Amino acid sequence: MSKEFIAHKRKVDSKAQALQTHLCDVGELAAGFAEKIDLANAGRLLGLLHDFGKYSQQFQNYIQSATGGIDQDDEGWVDAKLLKGKIDHSSAGAQYIWQNFSGAGKRRQGDLVGQVLALCIASHHSGLIDCFDVGGAPRFEKRMEKSCEYTHLEECKQSADAALLKEIQGLATSSVCTEIFRKLLSVTSGSPPFSKIDWFNLGFFTRFLFSTLIDADRLNSAEFETPSRLEDRLQRRQYFNWGVAVDRVEEFIVGSLKPSRAIDYLRQEISDNCANKARGPQGIYTFTVPTGGGKTYASLRYALHHAARHKLDRIIYIVPYTSIIEQNAAAIRKAVEQDGDPFLWVLEHHSNLEPESQTWRSKLVSGNWDSPIVLTTMVQFLETCFSGGTRSVRRLHQLANSVIIFDEIQTLPIKCVHLFCNALNFLSMHCGTTALLCTATQPLLNKLKNEPKGRLEIPVENEIVNDVADLFEQLNRVNVVKQIKPKGWQVDEVAELALEKLSEGGSCLTIVNTKSWARDLYQYCEGRVANDVLFHLSTNQCPEHRRQLLDDIRKRLESSLPVLCFSTQLIEAGVDVSFARVIRFLAGLDSIAQAAGRCNRHGEAKDEKGNLLKGQVLVVNPAEETTGLLPDIEAGKKATQRVLDEGFSDLVAPEAICQYFKYYFYERTDDMDYKLDASKVGRSDSLLNLLSDNQASPRSYTDRWGKGLMPLLSQSFMEAGRQFKAIDVPTNAVIVPFGEGIKILGELCGVDTEFNAKKYYELLKRAQKYSVNVFPNVWEILKSAGDAIHEIQPGLGIYCLKEEYYDENFGLTTQAGHMGTLIVD
Repeated sequence: MSKEFIAHKRKVDSKAQALQTHLCDVGELAAGFAEKIDLANAGRLLGLLHDFGKYSQQFQNYIQSATGGIDQDDEGWVDAKLLKGKIDHSSAGAQYIWQNFSGAGKRRQGDLVGQVLALCIASHHSGLIDCFDVGGAPRFEKRMEKSCEYTHLEECKQSADAALLKEIQGLATSSVCTEIFRKLLSVTSGSPPFSKIDWFNLGFFTRFLFSTLIDADRLNSAEFETPSRLEDRLQRRQYFNWGVAVDRVEEFIVGSLKPSRAIDYLRQEISDNCANKARGPQGIYTFTVPTGGGKTYASLRYALHHAARHKLDRIIYIVPYTSIIEQNAAAIRKAVEQDGDPFLWVLEHHSNLEPESQTWRSKLVSGNWDSPIVLTTMVQFLETCFSGGTRSVRRLHQLANSVIIFDEIQTLPIKCVHLFCNALNFLSMHCGTTALLCTATQPLLNKLKNEPKGRLEIPVENEIVNDVADLFEQLNRVNVVKQIKPKGWQVDEVAELALEKLSEGGSCLTIVNTKSWARDLYQYCEGRVANDVLFHLSTNQCPEHRRQLLDDIRKRLESSLPVLCFSTQLIEAGVDVSFARVIRFLAGLDSIAQAAGRCNRHGEAKDEKGNLLKGQVLVVNPAEETTGLLPDIEAGKKATQRVLDEGFSDLVAPEAICQYFKYYFYERTDDMDYKLDASKVGRSDSLLNLLSDNQASPRSYTDRWGKGLMPLLSQSFMEAGRQFKAIDVPTNAVIVPFGEGIKILGELCGVDTEFNAKKYYELLKRAQKYSVNVFPNVWEILKSAGDAIHEIQPGLGIYCLKEEYYDENFGLTTQAGHMGTLIVD
């Protein structure tokens, strides 16, 4: 058998990647990623040591046996299937760095440095391991004490390539240890004892370094498997220039913003103000602009000018729902991309088709946000910052040296508020990140009641709009009318009101809180208006289905043709439609304000003499509504009712919204640190605690300061990752047989995923717009049907829906070809 040590073998041609090559390449990539926080040496050291355990003969026998390098009759052959995942090749590098750094420096500061780096290496297949588990067991300590019989550290030292060992030894020095320690200390408020936020920052710092290693490892493996991916990355790096994008957007703005109405002049003023403010310093900014104020292109101008001025790496748009990613991406492409560009400027990351299991294929097809402009969801941002495993964390380092635009920031899940604030403060203060919080209804994230748990640091002068109250007054195009009944509105009453408003104004949009209400109202109105007038929108329809429906709606509205639409709240955030009348079910005042943005959006309403009129938004309360299990909606209703009872003259003005958030946030302050279910973790706790000082764990690590020693991390990283879910009920994605999705499904079922991974990746990207996220109760109903859903290929974790279970009006159904039980809320 050859003495060459290998890291991988390529599926398509069995070519081996030398272990030394893999370690050096990963080290180089990780160094580049960690350079964003001035820690290239730490990144390089992680890369060089992460697979150090693969120098053991046990691992080499395993990989050679698995890939055909050793025949069954040869010496050294092992049953690779039985050993898969059972050979420890990550502990050796972790132990190496722990043994070299622990004990070094004043107060043994090298212990903390060694712990941080060793955690990253030991965890690069599992996700960050616990320092202590929730039961108090010292998991990190146990890993560092693991017998050399199983980690093979000494054997690997003897077997490793001499040049590699020399480079590692040149980095595992006291000077590098001191360099990393100073950076660690810089993310805290000073010397110990540390605060809860200090401990959170130290943990988040560890996660950031972990991200650089995971992305470097996965990227190098993917580029070895599919060399064209490396060519694409290098070509993008060669031709990328913010100046090109800035020039294109400015030319686009000049050509498209030609004011012909009063509102257009205001939009141009807002856009110009954004371009001017982009020259300012980096930090966290608010951009409080009414709906219809043109914030998509205005924020794009800000981001491009700001990125060019500060030489940043990328722009990341975080939107609340997958339903508006494609719309925003199309708008940005229109302004930035041109035929013949050597790379794609804009990446859409819907991500709902990523398998949970980390097979080599899923690693290959998972996006790492390596594009100049990325559009993704708040769920994916939060998963990147806090989820377990390795699937999402690889993207974390991409948030550094970036402009992050949060569209409709008020949709941030209440349970994640403190986690979000601490993460964004870290990125802004320590990673060269600028954040822009965009909304018409700015939440009070910088005025949270429980300051020790974390709130955003936003200077007063960091509001992009010069006079928010004046701008809202100038852009006010609607009257919000309260029509609350003591016993609520029945289905027939709401439907008749919608029909009346359709007749009165020519178009009417009704926005409800549940899918069942949208379905029932649609079915009531069937036969009462022409088929081409009536529309239904919900997340049971795939994005492409909704896009086509919205295109039809817009065309009819622009042609002054009648439209009656019943929709869930997906239409509220960022969807550019303008109805004469809007009916909104009682919800949070921020949702009502967003609904108002779909009414008379461009100031079209005029009387017979051409004088401008205001649109009408009616707030009604349904008689029966299944929102009892939706605490955010229920809390929003209660806070809105209090504001309604106080008699504000303008319910969508900043002062009313501010009052609403005082009630909504201040009354829910105990929910903001992500409370955990005691029955699942064995104690009453919060995710914020697990990711910071972990107070319920033994104090031996954090109490070291009193003994003259540097404190160590005590976080339960892995348990926190297991418990974290950005949304309360996780969903499963299924590709549906709609339009081109039928063809894509056929190709996915036939593609050879081992030898044509690039095609598989491209098909999955295309399939995202033909997928629906399904809640667990509906998923079980579909599974129990026997033939409703099935895997496109065994073991891939990608599912498709049988054609009979997709309805042209309502989308995904629970009974084949039957409309009776289509929607389960």
